[in-house]
Amino acid sequence: MSAPLPLLQVRDLAVRFRAGGVGLPGFGARYVNAVNHVSLSIAPGETLGVVGESGCGKSTLGRAILNLVDAQGGEVRFEGDVVSSHDPSSIAKLRARAAMIFQDPYASLNPKLAIGEAIAEVLRVHRKTQPEKVAARVAELLYLVGLSPELAARKPHQLSGGQCQRVGIARALAIEPRLIIADECVAALDVSIQAQILNLLMELQRQMNLSLIFISHDLGVVRHLCRRVAVMYLGRIVELGPTEQVFAAPQHPYTRALLAAVPDIDPDRTLNPAQLRGEPPSPLDLPTGCPFHPRCPHAQEVCARGEAPMLRASGTRELACHFDLPLNSQQGEGP
Repeated sequence: MSAPLPLLQVRDLAVRFRAGGVGLPGFGARYVNAVNHVSLSIAPGETLGVVGESGCGKSTLGRAILNLVDAQGGEVRFEGDVVSSHDPSSIAKLRARAAMIFQDPYASLNPKLAIGEAIAEVLRVHRKTQPEKVAARVAELLYLVGLSPELAARKPHQLSGGQCQRVGIARALAIEPRLIIADECVAALDVSIQAQILNLLMELQRQMNLSLIFISHDLGVVRHLCRRVAVMYLGRIVELGPTEQVFAAPQHPYTRALLAAVPDIDPDRTLNPAQLRGEPPSPLDLPTGCPFHPRCPHAQEVCARGEAPMLRASGTRELACHFDLPLNSQQGEGP
């Protein structure tokens, strides 16, 4: 039997933002390549983590998938159909089956609307419920995310951050999605509340067979939540594979450095030596060749020439590197 089609396919996606210049001779416009030829896929019911330093393009990638920012190249397919900014019906179909949970639980809600009305608005726009049953469905969704239906009349400022984020999850669930993109959705919450929200997402994912793209800089959370992980650096995916394999034996030098930087609370364990040199290059002036080569301890002459290496198969994962470095653990062992 043939394998089922991926729920989401992203091929060679590119997003750039203008960052100055007027486009006149001698004053050329400058651009930041926020997402640089990214390809990935996610299966029905799968959880994919996207990690990397701040500014690496994680959030822009999530927004571009849902067409919340314009892409300048590449292709997004959802349930086999191309999603195009030139075809509003394809975007409407995508947003009727895919939703986003944002980082700031207060900023993502209209402060003038009661939370029950914010959820009801989604039900009406997407025609998910008959008009006379909207109130009952709002109560059901609030209960599903662990909130009392009695809170429906309250405004966002009357709720805690954790409660507001639960409302955001309820609003995402209102469209009965197949895919949820969670963009740093616990970063603004206290640690104890983070655990509650993560457990809620895991339970909902199991109950509803949701596919989840979890964008985060918290590697521990991603390891706990996600089956696969994509590591981004300067707009590109540099390593993608099963989470436990990537964390236990990272192959890309940047992944190794990222994991080695995670603090360890064991007082008897020696600190890992610094694995990165220098500072990240400006996204306005990327180096030729591999964008990581100026900081890479394994860089050779070929790394500085030509185009950046694209993702290629390397065992059970994909790797954007010219070399297959010996596998090592995240404890900072040398190659």
